[in-house]
Amino acid sequence: MRARTALRLAIAGCVAMVSTAAIAATANPKYSDLYVFGDSLVDAGNIKILTGGATPNESLGYYDGRFTNGYDYTDLLSIALYGAPTVASLAGGNNYAFGGARVVDHGDAIPDIQAQLGFYAGDHGGVANANALYVLNFGGNDIFGLVDGNIGGFTPTDYISAVVSTYAAGVQFLNDIGARNILIAGIPNGDIPLAYMVDAMLQTSLDGLALDAGTHLMRYDVLDVFGRLLSDPGSLGLPPLNTTVPCLVGETPGPNIDCTGYFSFDGTHPTAQVQAAIARDIDRQFAITASVPEPATWAMMIAGFGLVGMAIRRRPRAVAVPA
Repeated sequence: MRARTALRLAIAGCVAMVSTAAIAATANPKYSDLYVFGDSLVDAGNIKILTGGATPNESLGYYDGRFTNGYDYTDLLSIALYGAPTVASLAGGNNYAFGGARVVDHGDAIPDIQAQLGFYAGDHGGVANANALYVLNFGGNDIFGLVDGNIGGFTPTDYISAVVSTYAAGVQFLNDIGARNILIAGIPNGDIPLAYMVDAMLQTSLDGLALDAGTHLMRYDVLDVFGRLLSDPGSLGLPPLNTTVPCLVGETPGPNIDCTGYFSFDGTHPTAQVQAAIARDIDRQFAITASVPEPATWAMMIAGFGLVGMAIRRRPRAVAVPA
């Protein structure tokens, strides 16, 4: 009887420890910081600062320096992890993205991937925090440049090769200076066939990187998620979406514009509703916002399970009763 009581008490104590661990873990995110590099899909206000607030035009409905009507997916991941959206690097934050940025530097004044990574390295003494999460979101403007013929002195073939090699080199650079958790979004232009070819070449190039053995490279397929959003938005928790007219055309522009049910905000950028679906999908695939129990909590849990084992070992052996 005493053995059964001890077993019940040990199990109850262990369950209590596990419950306490779950509560404590919500305040202990998996990653110590979040750093963002990219283009207008994830710009938190750097272009707004550079243009003195003129771009993006918030009077039309663009939100707080974002190129859509609300927070982007990196903001939403940051809110889930730390309780606040990302902050533009020009405002002292960790988001180095600039609207209009490309993978390949073709001569304009906007910092592209190499410049953004250089800014980060310069701000941190050339050493990356191994416990942080690094998000790379580039490629859309490079595809637009290829379609429009705006690729500087490159031939299309050479430009595509430069996109692939430079994007992969950016991942390698981060890894070489210490980054161990890297989320890379693929090429996003789902309505342009060329994007699929470039993205496939990028994935092959990523396969050939010499990353540290402890590196977690998370590859997010933006082409796939955009395809799912267009064909089956319900699979991502969204209602049927208007994919033919952008919100700024279908609704009256203004700070309080309602873009519910629209895929695109302005014809180029997805709405905040779609950005939220992307954030959820990324979290579902990679458990970005999963908490990690504190070391002390792990010790308590191990001790608790040890008590269960002791109680089980002390239970009297069953005695066969003669028939």
